[in-house]
Amino acid sequence: MQEERKGEIYMLLLSLLESWFPIFSLFSIALIGAMFSFAFSVTIATMIFMALVIYQKKLPELFQKDARKDLLLTTFFINLLFILAFTGLQYTTAGNMAVIIFMQLFFAYLYFNVLGDHKLSTTHTVGAVIMAVGALLVLVPDDLSLNKGDLIIFVAAALAPFANLYQKRARSYVSSETILAFRNIVALPVLFAIAFAVEPFPSTEKLLEALPYVLAIGFLVLGLSKVLYIEALHRISITKVSAMLALIPLFTLIFAYFTLHEIPNLRQMFGIIPILIGGYLITKPEKRSF
Repeated sequence: MQEERKGEIYMLLLSLLESWFPIFSLFSIALIGAMFSFAFSVTIATMIFMALVIYQKKLPELFQKDARKDLLLTTFFINLLFILAFTGLQYTTAGNMAVIIFMQLFFAYLYFNVLGDHKLSTTHTVGAVIMAVGALLVLVPDDLSLNKGDLIIFVAAALAPFANLYQKRARSYVSSETILAFRNIVALPVLFAIAFAVEPFPSTEKLLEALPYVLAIGFLVLGLSKVLYIEALHRISITKVSAMLALIPLFTLIFAYFTLHEIPNLRQMFGIIPILIGGYLITKPEKRSF
């Protein structure tokens, strides 16, 4: 199987896993709060990745000199992105954030395709644009008004491609597990500091009740799906990765319908069509001339 095709399959599997994130999060947040849900989920993911790193005898990779710069830059941009996202959410809606953060596709295309040398074929470019249109139709709220929260999240979206770039570079030196273990270890103190500052510590009863959802988020969403993400970045362009993330809202709508009985509106249903068409075009193998 070609490496590019493997990357596309990884992104498809990732989209299926990450589409459950808002559903699991809704249940967990209702019990222990947003920041503690995220912090405890990252704790679970960190334990998993550290166990894998130790089991695979890759502990020295955490101190790999050649990867150090890219690991540190990855950690910086990822943490800054999440801090901006959580800060922005204090002043805007989740719907606005979902729309604006998806602008990372635009910035990835601008940085790496328009200004850079990672060129997509015409077919793949059309597919990326169609997917973006479909995602906006699905995600855009009826009343989208800009405020300082939106602007903060807009900055976060502009940083996302850089985080992806340095993760892609770091993967050339160390494993996915090492990147994620390093990233999470550095993030944990920051996440818990924010959680204790903004939320009351949950009771033992609430923690136990939320445990299945925290485990699902930590293992499946922040664990397995992130390995798939970095492995996909290792094989396909950042722009294609960003575009294929548009599959996540499609799957979320489907799963939310069956689990939460949330019925998509007509605009969202129309948005599914270009997402599917764009997904087909962007993963279509390029014709090679001999």
